[in-house]
Amino acid sequence: MLSGRGLTKKYGGVHALDGVDITIQAGEVLAVIGPSGSGKTSLLHVLSGILRPDGGDVFLDGQSVGTLSESARSELRRTAFGFVFQSGMLVAELTAEENAALPLLLAGVPRHQAVSTARDWLAKLGLAGLGQRRPGEMSGGQAQRVAIARALAHRPRVIFADEPTGALDTRTGQDMMSALLTSAEESGAAVVVVTHDAAIAGRARRVVELTDGRILQEVYS
Repeated sequence: MLSGRGLTKKYGGVHALDGVDITIQAGEVLAVIGPSGSGKTSLLHVLSGILRPDGGDVFLDGQSVGTLSESARSELRRTAFGFVFQSGMLVAELTAEENAALPLLLAGVPRHQAVSTARDWLAKLGLAGLGQRRPGEMSGGQAQRVAIARALAHRPRVIFADEPTGALDTRTGQDMMSALLTSAEESGAAVVVVTHDAAIAGRARRVVELTDGRILQEVYS
């Protein structure tokens, strides 16, 4: 469904990615692990179209992502992909409902429909009744659930999660990850999660370990 072939990426002459081949199947949960500086986040950003690779290409359903224009790649990120980041990256001035509805609003969905969809996702994620709260009025775990709702609201093909539990305590992180995986399974989305947490990686169907920008090993659970 989504694949990278021969992916390379350099920063100042140093390879963040050095000839990576990887494939993500529809509905799969894939964890990417490795030490700091191993290329985990670079791989996520290249696969999701945030960054262009210096070499190689990314393919979605066989179509080259690298040949798309910048506007087409932005459209792809808005429609086919969802994102959950370590800090949540919610808009502080918006309510939970508005944050979760943001991808739909940007896609031109009427406001009442977008907010209704966001409210449904918030309820599924245990946040019923909290839709009018702003990020500063919520706990870290609640805010990350809003980020999950935002990532899922437009029913993406793939959710990219970069250290989504990194700012949370162990119990909250496990609960948040359970919410993410359950919701992704319900929507049929694949999940690619970058993590340092072995317990989080253990929830994945497949674990890819990177070192020095290369895949060291792949382990299937």
